[in-house]
Amino acid sequence: MTDLIRSCRRISSLAAPVNRGRRRVLLALGAATLAPTLAWLPRNARAASTTSVIEGRNRWLYPGWESLTVDAMPNCLKALDLIHLATQKLEARGIRCLVMIAPLKARSAAANLPDGTTLSDAVQERYAAIRAHGQSIGLPIIDGDAALATLATDQHAFLRADYHWTAHSAEAFATRAAAQFIKVGVTKGAPGEGEKLGVWNTEVHYGDLAELLPPDRKKAIGKDHFVIRTVVPATALLDSAPPLVQVVGNSMVQPYLGFPQKLSNLLERQVGLTWTFGDTGPWKTLLNYLEGPDFAAHPPQALVWQFNEGQMMNLPSASGMWDASSVMADDAWLARVTKVTGG
Repeated sequence: MTDLIRSCRRISSLAAPVNRGRRRVLLALGAATLAPTLAWLPRNARAASTTSVIEGRNRWLYPGWESLTVDAMPNCLKALDLIHLATQKLEARGIRCLVMIAPLKARSAAANLPDGTTLSDAVQERYAAIRAHGQSIGLPIIDGDAALATLATDQHAFLRADYHWTAHSAEAFATRAAAQFIKVGVTKGAPGEGEKLGVWNTEVHYGDLAELLPPDRKKAIGKDHFVIRTVVPATALLDSAPPLVQVVGNSMVQPYLGFPQKLSNLLERQVGLTWTFGDTGPWKTLLNYLEGPDFAAHPPQALVWQFNEGQMMNLPSASGMWDASSVMADDAWLARVTKVTGG
């Protein structure tokens, strides 16, 4: 246990898992408390009925609170512009920024949507439109479709009855992120400081979407196979050095799914992590890191900021979409970023 806690002391904040497998990992990492089972849900979905879960073919489940017809692009574009303003302030401090957006499960794993269910053209094209706008304003966004295209034919992009992408998808995104950082020269530090990757292992338990169903439907849907890597304890040398790259995001980048470990391994550098569940939101999560002691003491050379496509339209002021303590006026949010970055 001591070795496991030591191996992840560089992770800036941890939130609780939604199943026993993830709970075991976080306990091993020294998490003091466990959040409610469904704390990862967007606030507008947590109180929803089971109709918020779409049952597809072959026992696949999809989050019904993410619209399959309304793209909400005007608000998505506003969010991208606000993200750009924040990353410009970080870039002025010499911190390279990279935005990573987890794609909509219903688009990336559309093969098992219910018969007759399709995405509107606008939603189908939204991810590409977001990346195109980012490119037009100079905001680097990982090409998620290209990342998922690298998966082997027997590897799913998303978990069958869970909201989250698979560990293979997390590693595919980490590979794209590492390549972009290497391309722009984020390689200072001694080689060999990256995390070692464990062997692949399978855990069987209910996905978080299945947990939302009535007992009879949950039993019918059945448990998922979570293919994850075993934890490899870090050495004392790695334990003592501050991270050169920081990842900020939600449960898609939690250690259980392996994104920060893969990024660290490929960069051969230490990677820090600040993550919270979906009801906190990406805006407050970034503030949690920037206003914390780690950023003040050891600003990173690079930062990955992770979002979900299905929540891209929700700005800091989106009342009812985030936990009440996370909601604030958009300009107030930017003012706090400006203050802590000196921008």
